Amino acid sequence: MQNHLVIIGSVWPEPTSTAAGTRMLQLIAMFQKEQYQITFLSSASKSDYSYPLENLNITTHPIKLNDTSFDSLLSVLNPNIVLFDRFMIEEQFGWRVAKNCPNALRILDTEDLHFLRKARETAFKQDRIVQPEDYLSDIFKRELASIYRCDLSLIISEHEMELLTQTFKVDTSILHYIPFLVDPISKSLLNSIPAFSERKHFVSIGNFLHEPNWQTVLQLKKLWKSIKKVLPEAELHVYGSYATEKAKQLHNVKEGFLVRGRAESVEAVFHSVKVLLAPIPYGAGLKGKLLESMLFGLPNVTTEIGSEGMQGDLEWNGFISTTDEDFIEKAIELYQDNTLWQQSQKNGIELINKRFEKSLFENKFFTKINHLLANLNQHRNQNFLGQVFQHQTLQSTKFMSKWIELKNSVQ
Repeated sequence: MQNHLVIIGSVWPEPTSTAAGTRMLQLIAMFQKEQYQITFLSSASKSDYSYPLENLNITTHPIKLNDTSFDSLLSVLNPNIVLFDRFMIEEQFGWRVAKNCPNALRILDTEDLHFLRKARETAFKQDRIVQPEDYLSDIFKRELASIYRCDLSLIISEHEMELLTQTFKVDTSILHYIPFLVDPISKSLLNSIPAFSERKHFVSIGNFLHEPNWQTVLQLKKLWKSIKKVLPEAELHVYGSYATEKAKQLHNVKEGFLVRGRAESVEAVFHSVKVLLAPIPYGAGLKGKLLESMLFGLPNVTTEIGSEGMQGDLEWNGFISTTDEDFIEKAIELYQDNTLWQQSQKNGIELINKRFEKSLFENKFFTKINHLLANLNQHRNQNFLGQVFQHQTLQSTKFMSKWIELKNSVQ
């Protein structure tokens, strides 16, 4: 009998808009390779950029929050595995899954650790370094509770694995490291894409609705004048989906700071420019823009936050800067030095092949999944804190949901 995976998404995947959308399609491809039947559910509205999941033979259903129609649908679907896309979705639907499909393996895809991003945002806005107490927000408590309630949580970054296991003592049995998953790159790629001499200008890219991306654009606006002064012919092309009015107001042709909006083809854009600039001030997880720069042979300059969890002990695909002055200097150097640029490009290919090539992770993941499916009761009994959170936290979540459902029914 074919295994059945139900994914409950916070949104319908948009791989052309967000790294999270790309990540979801990577997970879907991995399960389909193992012959899983997949059903995707979401209470969000679809956009013009939502991926046509039906083209992948995935069944889709819109669902409602705080409504028993979800219970009926899930009972009919009767999946082996339910995957929650972000902890907020587990909060909303986890108790219903536990009630209607108690034998289904419950997996949380964290995307990134929201509490880590929030702690860094707080420190950034107060112009200071992160303190241990910054982590201990309401988001931290909610996210950790969700991790414990699930049978397995997917962690995208080695740094986040270390934070959870070393600092917060989360047992490794309920965590699994699985980064971005891509096909290997051959060195012949270098012969098939435009050379250093055929390129010009800088680029930045990122969904404008994501606050760390917006702060990155503001950092670029601050740094760009110093780069432009040394490289007067260069332009900075700022791409990103869902460009806001405040972002468009930064567009300045005279300064060579050009806000372009959504990129129709990231590959085409990345093949035309010399350097990606990503002075990311805070965030969490892995940065899709930096992975794509490596995939498409484009060197970059970023920050320690930008490169976090990606480099390992390998050389970076360009430079990792620690100060504004260093960022400006390295951006100019990488833009002008052909030999340095080519070596950085090769470093990116090595990083992809040694740290993100999907075959490095697929077998380990399904070995873990199959073990959990065969030993689910034992696994849950050992995760006794998960049972505590399941009982305590979801009682309040459940009754709040029931109250909203009743309130909606009488309106």
